Amino acid sequence: MGERGDHPQGSGATDNPGALEIEATVVLGIRVTDWPALRDAARAAVEELDFTGIDPAGQRRELLREVSEDPHAALGALLHPDRLIGAVPGIEPLGGTLEISTTDDFAPDFAELFPLDSEDSEPGDWTLTPRTACLLHTQLLALADAAYDDLEEHGGEAVTEQDDQDWAVFARLPRSSWPMHRAWRRAMARAFDDLAEDLGLGEWPLPRCPGEELALRFALADARTLLVAQPQAVADLMGELPADLYDYDWDGCADELLGVYDLGGQDPDEDARVRLDTLLAATHPEGWFLTYEEAEEREPGRGYRR
Repeated sequence: MGERGDHPQGSGATDNPGALEIEATVVLGIRVTDWPALRDAARAAVEELDFTGIDPAGQRRELLREVSEDPHAALGALLHPDRLIGAVPGIEPLGGTLEISTTDDFAPDFAELFPLDSEDSEPGDWTLTPRTACLLHTQLLALADAAYDDLEEHGGEAVTEQDDQDWAVFARLPRSSWPMHRAWRRAMARAFDDLAEDLGLGEWPLPRCPGEELALRFALADARTLLVAQPQAVADLMGELPADLYDYDWDGCADELLGVYDLGGQDPDEDARVRLDTLLAATHPEGWFLTYEEAEEREPGRGYRR
């Protein structure tokens, strides 16, 4: 914080000769822990704004759409300098800017979220270890990023055999999904993020719909491949996370995390992979994101990262 001058020239200088112009720089680290609450607060803030110029109602609708879909936009509406200054007595705004970005080095504390000495676990019980959770989280975010990149490059174009190498994620999906539209693909990208968020909250990533089952299957496969191909990179990623006997037990992950909920009334004793393949083949892709009957539905207005 620093004084900009002893003789301020702002609009309040004449009325208050002792006023100071001050430039304040504030850097905040923020973790979004309740996206629905943040979204609702941002929408309320937008409703209070006065819009001028051409089509004020259209401007409001567009900003409401943005804050309803993007946490960055929601924070921008709530942390705008004019809004913050308005809550402080004895000062007036002279202008300012707001920059919001996602930090690249943020990562959940998986040792704290998935403790190896949990009171709820019994000796010999399978558990999702900090290192396994960390690598799965990393792969889920990477798959989400790649899916959104596919969207930016290809939009609503259909995947074809001739160009399947040009797609990072969507060409890996069953062929029945290759012609699907942009909105459907955003839902698939969000499925990776939803499972990653479960891990970031200290919860097992239990898929709640066929699309999430497929997303987790991809993440498990990619994590297994990365561990074999780049063991040193994985070791570097783990840092000081505690090691455990169950680290990188991908078969155990598949057994414990996939097919937990009833997959459309199929035989629960059948292999989860076979059950999922059968369900995907029998279901139109539009139905892949319908929540399983026994699972809790995700917040429908949670928006998309991109």
